Amino acid sequence: MAERVRTQDMSVPRTWREVAAGQAGLLTRVQLREVGVERWHITHRVSTERWQALTPSVIATTTGELSNAQRLWLGVLHGGDGSMLGGLTAAERLGLERWHRDTITVLVPYANDVPAPLDGYRFVRSRRPLAELRERSSDVPCCQIEPAVLLFAAAERSARTAQGVLAAVVQQQRTDAAALSSWLDRLAPLRRAALFRRTLLEISGGAQSLAEMDVKRLCRAHGLALPTRQVKRRDAEGRLRFTDCEWVLPDGRIVDLEVDGLFHMEVEQWEDDLARQRALSGSGRTIVRCTSREVRDDPGRIAADLRRLGVPRAA
Repeated sequence: MAERVRTQDMSVPRTWREVAAGQAGLLTRVQLREVGVERWHITHRVSTERWQALTPSVIATTTGELSNAQRLWLGVLHGGDGSMLGGLTAAERLGLERWHRDTITVLVPYANDVPAPLDGYRFVRSRRPLAELRERSSDVPCCQIEPAVLLFAAAERSARTAQGVLAAVVQQQRTDAAALSSWLDRLAPLRRAALFRRTLLEISGGAQSLAEMDVKRLCRAHGLALPTRQVKRRDAEGRLRFTDCEWVLPDGRIVDLEVDGLFHMEVEQWEDDLARQRALSGSGRTIVRCTSREVRDDPGRIAADLRRLGVPRAA
């Protein structure tokens, strides 16, 4: 049986074992043919249960249950030339935590044939130049983390989930807001691009001014009196603090709305915010906290809470 063939540079011969070693033990029938393995030999090894035919085009040179690496390679090889891991599958492969999905996402060049359905896999055909999106450091063909999460977020039905994954990938230091913004330009046109730019501005530290504008829109849309913003107050220890938005009610009570940047909820920042709230709390003052995302995406709920607390309607 012939097993060796030269690579494209015609200098390094390879065997099916060498190719399989770099692909978690999996090869396509085309690859096997290229290294000189004949069809009858494949059939013999499969029939004697030394190999497995995972799909009509992909062969495993091992038996038994597939490992996680093999499942990833199966999707890429089944997708055809130029295919790669995408979406949250790629992001998890590159280190993103707590965003696992059981379904494996594979990006497939549009020029390829449509892959046959495969249980547990989602094949996404793309006209984008996938070779330019590939992460070169990954052993399995894989999309870079920035385009992976941005393309996932653009296709995701929930805007909240879409924003959440952008926050997570920055919070976990897998990339930064500047890199994601740069990729937004490279991927244009992209669904929800305007929302993502706003989200990335919040991530990079510009949340305060955006939150103030959102509160103003909330009040106008729901007929509430506009708040006074950035009011100087002395806390219980005499330190000068600034409140985000506050209303002085007719009976003298004060309602204070504190808007937390959704993407700055690290433990130290969270504890500082709680300490600030305790220091400002006192008789006649009600402090309400919400996230910038709630102000933007669920303003009606916040407006209803403010009305229940006595915030007056606009004159």
